[in-house]
Amino acid sequence: MKVLSTDLLNTYSRDEGIKSKMKKRIFNLAVITIMIAGMLFSQLAACATAVRIKDIAHVKGVRNNQLVGYGIVVGLQGTGDNSRSTQITNQMLLQNLGTVIQQSNYIQKGSSAAVMVTATVPPFAKNGDQIDLTVSTLADAKSLEGGVLVQTQLRAPNGEIVAIGQGPVTVGGVSKESNGTSARTAITTTGRIPNGGIVERDINTQIGEETTLTLTLDKSDYTMASRVAKEISQSVSPAKAIDGSCIRVNIPSKFLDDRITFLSIIENMQVDATRDKARVVINERTGTVVIGSEVKLLPAAVAHGNITVTVQTTNQVSQPEMFSGGSTVNFSNSTIGIHKQAGSLVTMPANSTLNDLVRALNAIGVAPIDLISIMQALREAGSLQAEIEVI
Repeated sequence: MKVLSTDLLNTYSRDEGIKSKMKKRIFNLAVITIMIAGMLFSQLAACATAVRIKDIAHVKGVRNNQLVGYGIVVGLQGTGDNSRSTQITNQMLLQNLGTVIQQSNYIQKGSSAAVMVTATVPPFAKNGDQIDLTVSTLADAKSLEGGVLVQTQLRAPNGEIVAIGQGPVTVGGVSKESNGTSARTAITTTGRIPNGGIVERDINTQIGEETTLTLTLDKSDYTMASRVAKEISQSVSPAKAIDGSCIRVNIPSKFLDDRITFLSIIENMQVDATRDKARVVINERTGTVVIGSEVKLLPAAVAHGNITVTVQTTNQVSQPEMFSGGSTVNFSNSTIGIHKQAGSLVTMPANSTLNDLVRALNAIGVAPIDLISIMQALREAGSLQAEIEVI
């Protein structure tokens, strides 16, 4: 019995030792897991709140250039325009190609269309670069499907020819009409010509002034302008925020002849993102409402009910009895129905967010168009602490 008791005691002790080691391992594993999760969370938070300067700003004066031209699209299957100006343009075009036509009305209508051609040239574009073109009808053409743009000069606002455009037009859909019935899958009076334009001259763009350059924020923000200036000053060169959108940066002497490298350093710097202004964006055509995270409400109570008025008119005919000598008379009977839904009252405490209000109104079945009206009323009452933008 004594030997048996000793064996049982040794077995119990070993089991307790194993359990203790397992608990320590589990505890250590849990601590390591928490530390790794904390590190990952901090890294993700840092990445989520930091933005590159190149994503929020650009160099002042470095911009796109818009071009426009007048041209002719040919090869249309009877969907061209019938304007007199198009016939005259076709006559002049053929004369420039060596074909003599006595009168412009000799040219058949419907197979060509007068168009406006627009394009955007990026900064630093060089001779021979290709650009996309947008082609739009100018007269009463029904479709540009299957058409080809004849060589067209594209001019800058100062009248200088910058590019030449030509090529087949793609409209991304079809439009057909027959015997009063029509079907359309896209707007076919406007099309595109990918890489249809060729730049004919270099676009020279000056980067900054003699010893400074100015960064312009894509969106005016005093806080962001201050942060960008501070980050640049601490890292590469003195910088100062001039206003809510411009930061003047001094160019170091070693970068005066190498501004591209200097800008490469600046645009890859990161600054902390700012919280945007409280704003509610409303699209009444589609009933879309976008609510910013900073929107707040002062104490308010909202009561809302729907009233629907329906008017129905029925046209009837009064037929006289046979051989009575009367005449047939048309008359209308109108009925008016009013349906009133029970109103609902929602009370919002102080510091409530607009999300709280939306959830409360959704719970009582308020439609999106009614939600728009309620938010506009809250703004007028001074409860909605945000800017409403209607698009």
